[in-house]
Amino acid sequence: MEKDIPLKTTLEVARQKKACTVAGRALERLSGIIRPGITTMDIDGICREFIETNGGRPSLYGYRNYPGNVCTSVNNVAAHGIPGNYALRDGDLITVDLTVELDGWHGDTAWTFAVGKIDEDSTRLLRAAWNTTMKAIAATKAGIRMGDIGNNIARTAQRFGCSVLDSFVGHGIGHDMHEEPMVLNSGEPGTGVPIVPGMVVTIEPILCLGNPEVQVLEDGWTIVTRDSSRCAQFEHTIAIFSNRTETLTNTRGEDTLRLDFPPFV
Repeated sequence: MEKDIPLKTTLEVARQKKACTVAGRALERLSGIIRPGITTMDIDGICREFIETNGGRPSLYGYRNYPGNVCTSVNNVAAHGIPGNYALRDGDLITVDLTVELDGWHGDTAWTFAVGKIDEDSTRLLRAAWNTTMKAIAATKAGIRMGDIGNNIARTAQRFGCSVLDSFVGHGIGHDMHEEPMVLNSGEPGTGVPIVPGMVVTIEPILCLGNPEVQVLEDGWTIVTRDSSRCAQFEHTIAIFSNRTETLTNTRGEDTLRLDFPPFV
């Protein structure tokens, strides 16, 4: 095992799960709130208040001078969208990505929401992003390798006719928001770092409907697709045990992971 990959004990995972639960519930809180007219700054404030009310703090605020409490990425924004005055419109997609720190532990999760009525392609993208993440989680267990996870992600996305943005990766998480190992979103089966008990990582592929090439805007944070194609992402923090894998940020039970479409969008 790589020396720089922190492994967690069962007790440490239980402590980290508290932060993960608050993170998951913060996103669930947005169900029914996200609608046409609400601004991305409104969403940021709702999440911050929920996190702080539940004893945590938004890990993203101030991280490398990031100005928001959460990331709000709309339509062709692949990642790191900064909350602001933009009012959501009918037919938009918005990904809310947040990390919670509680008692020295971090929990990271993201969810793409549909705003009002979305078109068929956007529905296909949501289904693709959901299935890609959930099938990768279901396949992750002690004894496989990182290449197996990446291969699973790439194959599922391709089945839906969507592209994976390979410039983004999942990561280890614990006392630090970003730890080793990196979780690549493509790979060859049987290659890469072994998955062993004690690992806590994020599974977070970003999918788009078009070309996966991206560019960073002048604010230094917002990343958009070069061809303006829409993006979607679902992310969970998971813990690997010797006999199971637990989705720490999932607040609706493991059966949720077997659904064909996200239970709230």
